[in-house]
Amino acid sequence: MIRASTNLSKIMAGEQRKRNIVIIGGGIIGSTTAYFLSHHENFNKETDTITLLEATKIAGGASGKAGGLLALWAYPSCIVPLSYKLHQELSEKHGGAERWGYRAVHCGQVDMYGILAKKNNQSATKGHSVSLEKRSQKAIGLLRAAGVPKDLDWIAAEGLQNYEEMGTPLTTAQVHPYQFTTSMAQLAEEKGVKILYGSATSIAQNSGAVTSVSYTPKGSSDEEKTLPADTIILTAGPWTKTLWPQAPISALRAHSVTIRPSKPVSAYCLFTSIDLPHPSNPRKSTTVTPEIYARPNNEVYACGEGDHLIPLPTTSDLVQCDQAKCDEIVAQVGAISEELKNGDVTAKQACYLPNVEGRGGGPLVGQTSVGGLLLGAGHTCWGIQNGPGTGKILSELVWGGKIESAMVESLDPRRWGL
Repeated sequence: MIRASTNLSKIMAGEQRKRNIVIIGGGIIGSTTAYFLSHHENFNKETDTITLLEATKIAGGASGKAGGLLALWAYPSCIVPLSYKLHQELSEKHGGAERWGYRAVHCGQVDMYGILAKKNNQSATKGHSVSLEKRSQKAIGLLRAAGVPKDLDWIAAEGLQNYEEMGTPLTTAQVHPYQFTTSMAQLAEEKGVKILYGSATSIAQNSGAVTSVSYTPKGSSDEEKTLPADTIILTAGPWTKTLWPQAPISALRAHSVTIRPSKPVSAYCLFTSIDLPHPSNPRKSTTVTPEIYARPNNEVYACGEGDHLIPLPTTSDLVQCDQAKCDEIVAQVGAISEELKNGDVTAKQACYLPNVEGRGGGPLVGQTSVGGLLLGAGHTCWGIQNGPGTGKILSELVWGGKIESAMVESLDPRRWGL
């Protein structure tokens, strides 16, 4: 069981009545932390203040552009079961199915030949394509022979190599990341959290404990203000290092697209391996691995591999999106599904994921060696999955001085010398 620092423990014991809590970063981790802090029985909005400080907009980075897959087989195992359960509870409590697209889904690994990419372009022009009214008996037979579930009928059967089940609706679910993150922030705001827009510039300390956060208000280039704070929770994702240089957090750029398929598709999240013909040599092929997540309301999300080609910008609204990389993702998923090939691309986007450098592992969640400074960062691609669990244990640490809901010693930032 992880306990708070001496400074934070004294605050918990009542030696300081009024609490000034500042959360830096309005992504999934900051928003869920604000939610659980404000919904905790020890929070008194008459005497305590909770401020969520965000540079641009809530869910402006990866939290608004992620896939939203939830899975009991995700990592790290010490926090996943708690967070997965909290997702279910939050959805039941706040109408998540309607509000942020929460639903249980199937998940599988599919190995394919990009057979639709080999055909000519007679169906490439919108309005002149001919959709299959239904799968042929031969195609259905091929899918069944490979063990593909009956309702997964939107992949090209002729290109199928192998299918392996990864999760069922008992172990896998999904949310719409932007809708979920903004809902958490709104629900926190309704409980008394103040959402403030500005870029944090520094964290002040005195006698080994935090005292305040300096920030530049959004839209102001030279006016700096200060927020007094006895507790600061750093949830800035890939930007964590800009405020706390010793934090071993790096940034990985990732591109994604959303597509409105030509006809509705069933609720599956697919990890793929697709063999595509080489553009200049038909005898050669290249293998790509986009992830494809069908969402409610006739939307499909697809993402490709990450890159380090462009350094992390100062804020999320300055992230550069490479249109060519997005077009590649569209072509890749269109090579295995007629519904996606003939669908309409509704968004092309990019974001940066926060990774833990060095020894691996992570995320980093908990108290640092600086009194009152807590960390919740480095969640990689599982930030949406592990957001509620992270927010829950950070709220326990703040209000009770110890973490009770999960055994997360392996995530303690002090193990990294922080």
